[in-house]
Amino acid sequence: MSRVRARSGADMARALRWWDLVGLGLGGMVGAGVFVTTGRAARLYAGPGVVVSYAIAGLCALLSAFCYTEFAVDLPVAGGAFSYLRVTFGEMAAFLTGANLIMEYVFSNAAVARSFTAYLGTAVGVDAPSQWRITVHGLPKGFNQVDLVAVGVILLISVCICYSTKESSVVNMVLTAVHVAFILFIIGMGFRHGDARNLTRPADPSHNPGGFFPHGAVGVFNGAAMVYLSYIGYDAVSTMAEEVERPARDIPVGVSGSVVLVTVLYCLMAASMSMLLPYDAIDPEAPFSGAFKGRERSAWVSNVIGAGASLGILTSLMVAMLGQARYLCVIGRSGVMPAFLARVNPRTATPVNASAFLGVFTAALALFTELDILLNLVCIGTLFVFYMVANAVVYRRYVGSVSELARGGSSGARWPTLVFLLVFSLAALAFTLAWKLAPPEPRGVRAGLLAACAALAVAVVAAFQALVPQARVPELWGVPGMPWVPAASVFLNVFLLGSLDRPSYVRFAIFSAAALLVYVLYSVHASYDAEESGRLDVDGGKVQDEACTVV
Repeated sequence: MSRVRARSGADMARALRWWDLVGLGLGGMVGAGVFVTTGRAARLYAGPGVVVSYAIAGLCALLSAFCYTEFAVDLPVAGGAFSYLRVTFGEMAAFLTGANLIMEYVFSNAAVARSFTAYLGTAVGVDAPSQWRITVHGLPKGFNQVDLVAVGVILLISVCICYSTKESSVVNMVLTAVHVAFILFIIGMGFRHGDARNLTRPADPSHNPGGFFPHGAVGVFNGAAMVYLSYIGYDAVSTMAEEVERPARDIPVGVSGSVVLVTVLYCLMAASMSMLLPYDAIDPEAPFSGAFKGRERSAWVSNVIGAGASLGILTSLMVAMLGQARYLCVIGRSGVMPAFLARVNPRTATPVNASAFLGVFTAALALFTELDILLNLVCIGTLFVFYMVANAVVYRRYVGSVSELARGGSSGARWPTLVFLLVFSLAALAFTLAWKLAPPEPRGVRAGLLAACAALAVAVVAAFQALVPQARVPELWGVPGMPWVPAASVFLNVFLLGSLDRPSYVRFAIFSAAALLVYVLYSVHASYDAEESGRLDVDGGKVQDEACTVV
């Protein structure tokens, strides 16, 4: 990774500390996701139980954050999951994951930018979706609402992140501080003006079930899969490891700390929203500001919330676009994408080409595509990437990386580890299918199947821990409770993946097939690994130092 980093020309400046990372994590997570997904998750799936959905998603995010942190401390380079999987499972797995990461960021940023239009309209008292979006009648439904405001916001932020990472962090810190004050204001107003009876009482009892869990546990987990979008900001923080001054200390505090703080804020926000309105009366487009519309003495709160949400969306977009540019920069370094995307501008010390390219691409999507189409793909892409990283951290601990094995490292635990990862994933999948498909009657059959699958998963982890020794121990920071913590992350990610609908998988399969086609036709031939392999085959030499000297 050090040799490949030289392909970017100038180095990125190491100017970030742990408080910058916490600020970037808060800015990246608090705002966009919670304002975009909470209303939809509560209205369609979880009801007031969306509070528990956020707690489940937060636990899943924290477990994944531990896996990310071990890699980020050990490999303090840009690129996040793409870099980690490249050194663990090789180039092809990394490319497919990197393609999903880019898709995840571009689609989520486009979705968030479109929601900015709705909240900005609320702040100024305008029905923005109908007044500020232009309907094009010749286009299919879901792609016929042109949003110029979203495009303008994305292009403006693209210019900012091209200028400087440190200055972007300072701007983010200021905006995040103001936005957290807005969040606390929303929570306070919700608990002050809310009614606890709304936690169990729907607005239309004749058509919608009541109770705190109106759609049962299935609805809560479906909601957790949807609100997981709200946590992808910490992933953007980990990919900025190359710009962190002291990775071993700053990254664990910055990544894990921001996830914990954000989970607490999310649960309080969801509780306050659920108290303000019955779940079946929540506006899925702008749930928080919409909750105060029509209230005589507190209608002004809707405008304030609209302004605060707009500010939070801006900070979230800035952090996410910082992260996505660094992902594409590292993918360009590896050669699987055109090398010009990897260039770091020597004056600004930022990946200008990658930032500009993704800014234009995101703006094009935000111009036409509706929110729900974007969110479904983002959820499945996010869960897939986090699932892969959790598997990778186990493999690297017990087997080693691709480069370590190439240098003659021990591979005796490779097959036991691969078998463990496969069997455990199948056990998690069996649990998920039993949860989703097993009939409730006769009574006890479903519970028995779930208990058997859970027991199998626990037994597999315990046997693996007892029989297979670790090949390496992290020098600076490692995931605690190995292999239980990453195994729990794998299990939760598989379970949440099983909560998504069929169209999401169809779109995901089409995208993955297209990415695989690009890899086979272009990337595998142009990559850094292919270039190095060809050079060694021709010259009969080997790489001896970080300057990539071949002798």
